[in-house]
Amino acid sequence: MTVTDAAASTRRPAPRPHALTRRHRSAAARRSRNAWFFLAPSLVVVALFTLYPMVQAGYLSLTSYNLISAAKWVGFDNYVALATDPAFWNAFWNTILYALVVTPVTVVLALAFAVMLNRAFFGRTFARTAIFLPFIVSLGIIAIAWSFLLDPNIGLLSYWLSRIGIVTEQGWLTDPHLAMPAVMMVGVWKNVGFYMVIYLAGLQSIPTELYEAARLDGTSAGQRFRHVTLPLLSNQTLLVSVLALIATLQAFDQIYVMTHGGPYFKTETLVMLIYRKGFQELQFGYASAISFVLLLFVFVLSMVQYGFLRRRAVTY
Repeated sequence: MTVTDAAASTRRPAPRPHALTRRHRSAAARRSRNAWFFLAPSLVVVALFTLYPMVQAGYLSLTSYNLISAAKWVGFDNYVALATDPAFWNAFWNTILYALVVTPVTVVLALAFAVMLNRAFFGRTFARTAIFLPFIVSLGIIAIAWSFLLDPNIGLLSYWLSRIGIVTEQGWLTDPHLAMPAVMMVGVWKNVGFYMVIYLAGLQSIPTELYEAARLDGTSAGQRFRHVTLPLLSNQTLLVSVLALIATLQAFDQIYVMTHGGPYFKTETLVMLIYRKGFQELQFGYASAISFVLLLFVFVLSMVQYGFLRRRAVTY
């Protein structure tokens, strides 16, 4: 027997293709079982605190329920009543106004702060912390603080504004024309720091070689921002815009604390209306119907916004 024959005799036969397939399937099934095992606690929490309340609210939206007597099935009567309810349409347009103003202002300011604080200068860390800090503070506490600041009698901000000629006898939060701008200002101030951090992460991931190449081509700072920075931040802009829109359409905390939806329902949003109908007037079926209309509205707007901005996403 030659050396070649001896080596061939000791070599193991190659496994059959179907044996490899079974082995791969077994490993994939094992990994899948392990994944579901680790996901199970989170899925249980989501099912108990998200899916079940949604199903229950969907059922209540088709009933007349006041927490005292048993729920009475009314079908789609609650949804039909919304079409002719002045309170619903007032809250709807207030929500649209709040979202149309706060969302773009927040996104633009977050981008401006990120670009400014992405450069090295003395006090940059303090500035970043000061802008981000309001986001981690309870919105209810912030709203109380701003209510005192805007108070026409003891408010420091009202005093400063009066020194430059901006005076309101009723006060910012009790003036029908100034109450909505006041809660909008607090909404922007609260969230702009969080979106700034997202933009900062995007700015720091842009390769410096692109800026160097653009600088060698003789471009100005404005041209580099327009043709390099903005396109490469399109992914962050998509995320920030969708998050900001969803947050503004669900505005509640600062409005509840600062104005309670007043004066004369000028700041009552859809979430405020849901609270009033459900927990103050005990019309839980009607409030559930409003919540599902809001859910559908948020979903549709988010998908439209996602589809519009997704076409401009950039990969590099």
